[in-house]
Amino acid sequence: MVVRRRAAPPTPWSKDLTEPQVDDTAYVHSFSNIIGDVRVGKNVLVAPGTSIRADEGFPFHIGDSTNIQDGVVIHGLEQGRVIGDDGSNYSVWIGRNTCITHMALIHGPAFVGDDCFVGFRSTVFNARVGNGCIIMMHALIQDVEIPPGRYVPSGATVVNQQQADRLPSVQDADRAFANHVVEINEALRAGYRCAEDPTCLLPIRNELESDGGSRLAAGERYESELGTMQLNSELSTQVQSLLGQGYKVGLEHADKRRYRTGSWLVGPTITATRPQTALTEIAACLADYADEYVRLIGIDPQAKRRVLETVIQRPGAQPVQAHRATHAAPQSSAAASRNGSHRSSAVTSGLSSEVVSEVRSLLAQGYKIGCEHADARRYRTKSWLVCPIIDSRHETQVLTDLQACLDAHVGEYVRLIGIDSQAKRRVVEMVVQRPGDEPGQSQPMTASASHDVGAAKSSHSNGFQSSASLNADLAQQVRSLLAQGYKIGTEHADARRYRTKSWLVCPTIDSRSETAVMAELQKCLDEHRGEYVRLIGIDPQAKRRVLETVIQRPESSTPTNGNGMYSTPASATPTATPTATATYATSRTGEGDLDVEVVQQVRSLLAQGYQIGTEHASPRRYRTKSWLVCETTESTREADVLAHLEACLQEHQGEYVRLIGVDPQAKRRVLETVIQRP
Repeated sequence: MVVRRRAAPPTPWSKDLTEPQVDDTAYVHSFSNIIGDVRVGKNVLVAPGTSIRADEGFPFHIGDSTNIQDGVVIHGLEQGRVIGDDGSNYSVWIGRNTCITHMALIHGPAFVGDDCFVGFRSTVFNARVGNGCIIMMHALIQDVEIPPGRYVPSGATVVNQQQADRLPSVQDADRAFANHVVEINEALRAGYRCAEDPTCLLPIRNELESDGGSRLAAGERYESELGTMQLNSELSTQVQSLLGQGYKVGLEHADKRRYRTGSWLVGPTITATRPQTALTEIAACLADYADEYVRLIGIDPQAKRRVLETVIQRPGAQPVQAHRATHAAPQSSAAASRNGSHRSSAVTSGLSSEVVSEVRSLLAQGYKIGCEHADARRYRTKSWLVCPIIDSRHETQVLTDLQACLDAHVGEYVRLIGIDSQAKRRVVEMVVQRPGDEPGQSQPMTASASHDVGAAKSSHSNGFQSSASLNADLAQQVRSLLAQGYKIGTEHADARRYRTKSWLVCPTIDSRSETAVMAELQKCLDEHRGEYVRLIGIDPQAKRRVLETVIQRPESSTPTNGNGMYSTPASATPTATPTATATYATSRTGEGDLDVEVVQQVRSLLAQGYQIGTEHASPRRYRTKSWLVCETTESTREADVLAHLEACLQEHQGEYVRLIGVDPQAKRRVLETVIQRP
């Protein structure tokens, strides 16, 4: 076959007509294109449909034993170079033993080190990727330097150095998978070269003819066993629980070699929504792959993510022996449920009052109760196992079954699940037991019940009646947010700021202790009597808000309960006359000092992942709303942002200046508030 290798075309920046240099041991498929000054090392595989074009930026270097898979594009800008391991300048440098997988784009200036893996459809542009890095699928790496040995998850966007420095390290399983891909492509390279050499193919053909007809059809050994196969109770429970919550069920299988490298193959699709039908399909699949590992996958079709991965069959074990079956409830607990004992019997057997209250609240709202358990390893990987399903809606029976799960899994994590059976979704996930808890004692969800009655006075001399008494619903809202790993914040606003939606931040609540959080929340309510106060739930991982709900209003006689995500304040006109509030600049303590409320506002915005901007306007521009932008800052360090903000205020004394909070993901403003007036 004719390999498509061409000289670089004459251009204003290059007229040397350099041709590719390909080592004799490399294999370049005829349906690939290599143009210009491309230097291909030993034992390299260049698969079909690849475009390696050194016609604008050049030269390119592809190191020994590297594989460039189908559909990969490698190109470079005319300007910009990286320094290769040999000390010379290159538009694109790709090291040794590296995998550039299907449809990836490497656009120079770019450096990809040795022993790297670049996943399907990922892009590396104007970046340096250190040795031993693994970049998974659909990732974007731009304008950064990835330190050696880092892992970039699928779909990640790494476009600033702070993101690059926070990337996790590559694990042994990830490295084994990358090495496996290199080995596979090394075998493919040798196979392609052999396929084009008649002297190599002839011995293989002779061997095949002498060995023909001696193989059995795959899967015939186990056809007779389909009717006798029995699924154990725990696997049945797991499948029923997943389907009951609206999740889909899938299967994957792997032989021992694939299992070691983590390269699973997708099994037959389980389309059934009825548990019994799904279990029948699973049993058939397990029979088909009786000598392999098989794992069960739970899939959330709405979020398009996996909620469960658990091995249900191993080679040499019983066909469907998934996990230990230790879910049988103790006889004493079952007896307690049969004799119709009082509700408190479940509490005295080990459940805390907070857990009982949570169960009672969920049942009262028509939700079903479930529970899951995990040892320390499964807890870290979030692969929970389901306890037996609790079908009862009777509180005593539910508490008894919950206690049975706790007793059966002493020394493990156990979490309580609230399930909306109509919408088939989870409404609560709350850990109620952790390793180290005494047997039979559930993890208390709060250290004190004093917050339910509140510490604030119900009335004051100015006629304002506060909603600051922290009722049970609000305490439960805080408890639920903390249990899900979210942070708690608060904001306040007088009547004027409430109308313009320019909230001010209360001091940051850094604690994860419910008692401390409730105390700080009460302090904010007491400090801002006569104002609106709202509770903020913050996801520190995604740096976004998950809850905004008003918990105090002026002249409100009924405490806000704090229920609902993103609740909208009810329309009400405050009857109290709002006091004239000065803007930030009027309360500055001196030239060059920022008001404490401005600092708190900036700190809150940065903590949520927002960017900070400033604008200024003369009185004429202020009236026409034609603001001018101050010089921008890309920094996310609080000290740098505050210094930049102070410089803007100094530069535009005698003008209006306003603070801007910007969501860089949604590309929209989340805050506009004037902090200086003439």
